[in-house]
Amino acid sequence: MSVGKAMNLLDAPHNTPLRIVDLAGGESVRRRLMALGFHKDDLVELDGRAILRGPLLVRDCTSDTTVALVLSCAVRLVL
Repeated sequence: MSVGKAMNLLDAPHNTPLRIVDLAGGESVRRRLMALGFHKDDLVELDGRAILRGPLLVRDCTSDTTVALVLSCAVRLVL
């Protein structure tokens, strides 16, 4: 079994379910991501990107919710 290289949400391909391996960053960032419904081992997929490096539209396949994340939070999701 091949183990893939860890990436953040900015490097993720569109509409491909990927598992969250870790929530990187400080305690406040991790708490914010968990409050938005992102937890370790959840499946997420990138639904869309805003123009000019704006927020990313992220779908949590586990809870079937969609959230717009700013880039500073999106890079903290290790997939």
